[in-house]
Amino acid sequence: MSTLENDNAETHHTSRITTAGLLIALGIIYGDIGTSPLYVMKAIVPGRIDANLVYGGISCVLWTLTLQTTLKYVLLTLNADNNGEGGIFSLYALVRRRGTWLSAVAIIGGAALMADGIITPPISVSSAVEGLEAVYPHLPTVPIVIGILVALFLLQSFGTQIVGKAFGPIMFVWFGMLAVLGIMGILHHPEILKAANPYYAYNLLVNTPGGFWLLGAVFLCTTGAEALYSDLGHCGKGNIRISWIFVKLCLLLNYFGQGAWLVAHQGEELSGRNPFYALMPSWFLLIGIGIATMAAVIASQALITGSFTLVSEAIRLNMWPKVKLNYPTDVKGQLYVPSMNRLLLLGCIGIVLYFQKSEHMEAAYGLAITITMLMTTLLLSMWLQAKKVPMPLVVLFLLVYGLIEGSFLVANLIKFPHGGWVSVAISLCLISVMYVWLRAYYIKRRLTEVVPLATYLDALRELSKDESIPKYSTHLVFMSSAERPTEIESKIIYSIFQKRPKRADIYWFVHVDTTDQPYTMEYSVKELAVDDAYRITFRLGFRVEQKINLYFRKVIEEMVRNKEVDITSRYESLSKQHVTGDFRFVVLEKYLSVENDFPPMEKVIMQAYFYIKQFIASEDKYFGLDTSSVKVEKVPLIISPAQDITLTRIEDQPSPVTAP
Repeated sequence: MSTLENDNAETHHTSRITTAGLLIALGIIYGDIGTSPLYVMKAIVPGRIDANLVYGGISCVLWTLTLQTTLKYVLLTLNADNNGEGGIFSLYALVRRRGTWLSAVAIIGGAALMADGIITPPISVSSAVEGLEAVYPHLPTVPIVIGILVALFLLQSFGTQIVGKAFGPIMFVWFGMLAVLGIMGILHHPEILKAANPYYAYNLLVNTPGGFWLLGAVFLCTTGAEALYSDLGHCGKGNIRISWIFVKLCLLLNYFGQGAWLVAHQGEELSGRNPFYALMPSWFLLIGIGIATMAAVIASQALITGSFTLVSEAIRLNMWPKVKLNYPTDVKGQLYVPSMNRLLLLGCIGIVLYFQKSEHMEAAYGLAITITMLMTTLLLSMWLQAKKVPMPLVVLFLLVYGLIEGSFLVANLIKFPHGGWVSVAISLCLISVMYVWLRAYYIKRRLTEVVPLATYLDALRELSKDESIPKYSTHLVFMSSAERPTEIESKIIYSIFQKRPKRADIYWFVHVDTTDQPYTMEYSVKELAVDDAYRITFRLGFRVEQKINLYFRKVIEEMVRNKEVDITSRYESLSKQHVTGDFRFVVLEKYLSVENDFPPMEKVIMQAYFYIKQFIASEDKYFGLDTSSVKVEKVPLIISPAQDITLTRIEDQPSPVTAP
């Protein structure tokens, strides 16, 4: 076993606590949760300002950030890292061997996270831009919001390496502004600090008519908690935990400051005013709106990058079509998924056009993310069991957070008719795609016929020496899905010997094995026939880019240096010049044969699979193969042969002779 010499083989996260790491955490980790003060209090107090509502709402926000964000995510969930990486799919990779049903949990959680991610950029940018209405009441904000979003998505293909360096300082300014504005508000009405007493939260939820349903609005303060875990690999748990102390303090100061302003104006109608902007002096308003807009763009960027990462992980786990992945810069984790970028852009524009205003988006936001948090709780309980945590503590964890997140989910259900159905519909579409892709993967694997390779090695040698057949390539490389090195798919044998005999000097069989560790980069070589056939197995982590063409070339170079193989062309004229022989890849793509008779459910799944597949680029692009030297062959996938059909032969009847 060898390790590939590649940058991705390095550890992906920074474990040391540094100033740079803390700034990176501010810029990448807290974009979503850091912009929640733009809309949370406006959602909790939508109409007439009531003091009980304000005190109860502030108290609920404080204890939600403490129990949900701090205790569950920052202190507990960050420990469930997969070689320094976090997120629901990384957590699933850690525990998936404990039950096949866990794949459904991961699919539901991942799909819901991506679905709510489509609403996050519009609501963040809209909330920031709508602050301009305080200065320009008749300004149309929708075109401005769409313009900012379009520019943001167009920039994705260039990567965010340069912009990313500015994220941390900008977010530091943002959080500093939150704290200063909050302190100014608190100084005008210090009594608001009483809201730290959990009694006010209890009073709102239990004694205030309709108070329980305000949990849907309160939940908006912690929607970015899942991003804390998903972005763990960017800067390490130490930097996240230290920076969270500063972030939480700034957030709470601002929430209490907004509460102070609201209490000072109790009895009034909010009438479209945003308590966040109401805290600002008039001379600072435009500056504050500018800073808020930059923070909203950063929050959107974090969600977009997170969606790309989710898709790439889902692909490695066979839960998403093998779409093209680009790596625009050399920064670890820097990823661009063109197809997902287009879908997100269209989804965000659709959200803005449909809802128009941020307050309408608030009515829809948060429903899907509560489902993600519940799924994370289930997976985390399995991880706690794997870590030998006493069962009573695991049950207590499940009960406490099942109750908290279950309450948030029930409260958020009232958002369904007000736009919450949008995120649920998107979630269901994504769940359907993931389910179809995973089931189809297992169906194809079950029905892939493999044969002992040793049976055909002599025939390969004979074919290689048969000069009566035109040489197809000096080196012929097949992508193989057979897991055992002693076996090969029957379709590959058919392609070599029958479809069109493919004579080559050396046959290479390449297999890619995706590991549960995120950044594994290893390979092994097995000599099947001396100087005639080899098998290379790559063990790549689920976050590693599939550059098979590059990796294969590096392996060949190492084998040549070790004198394990001679890749010089065997054409007599070229051999004298020591010219390297040509390499040609063959990728076999399956299609659904019409000669099938299979169970109705599998039929629906496979038809859906192949319907989606026609919109996806071929697998050679996913594997990063050189398109000039790749042959893609279509082979039928026969799930079950059609039942025998009996045909009856009849004798030809003589044509009637017409009398002259």
